[in-house]
Amino acid sequence: MSDAAQAVQSPPRPAAASHHPVIRGIADPAALGLGAFGMSTALLSFANAGIFPGAATAVLGLGLFYGGIAQLIAGIWEFVQSSTFGALAFVSYGSFWHAYWWTITTPGMEEQAGGAGMGTFLMLWAVFTAFMVVPCTRISVLLTALFSAAAITFVLLALAEYTSSDALTRAAGYTGFVVGALGLYGCFASVVNATWRRAIIPMGSRE
Repeated sequence: MSDAAQAVQSPPRPAAASHHPVIRGIADPAALGLGAFGMSTALLSFANAGIFPGAATAVLGLGLFYGGIAQLIAGIWEFVQSSTFGALAFVSYGSFWHAYWWTITTPGMEEQAGGAGMGTFLMLWAVFTAFMVVPCTRISVLLTALFSAAAITFVLLALAEYTSSDALTRAAGYTGFVVGALGLYGCFASVVNATWRRAIIPMGSRE
């Protein structure tokens, strides 16, 4: 059988975790999860960087429905695909966006939490994201860079809450742009590679 025929019959490996089996008839959910992760982070970063303060309000709907619900859907399908990494990542960060939306939109909740409470909330997510970098090194260069940048962003946001530092918040906004860009690139690469059924857009796979 020619290489071209094999490419048509065999779908590409899932982008979120390339070392688990592909279940025929089920699309790779990584494109959806990475798109939701990247776009929500990018929009919030416009507010954190001080470029468009109104983005802090605009992101609430996007974070709830795309960053939250869409990522949860992607994570559930990663469970079906037998991808422990993809399932954990997308369900966790989808839940993060739900928690963020609830905290911001519930009257008095953010004020009651205070800088220490919100800082600790974000620092725990920094710890979680940091240890997710370890399996990323086995999957791809893209995910390693994305999760490393996300961990730095969470640390900066946590420190900004602890210290009430606008400078740290702005710095987190700019590192958040890196996270958003990498997430959207991963979404783009995943959908293009799945459509062409071969690795056209590089992701630095470790496979």
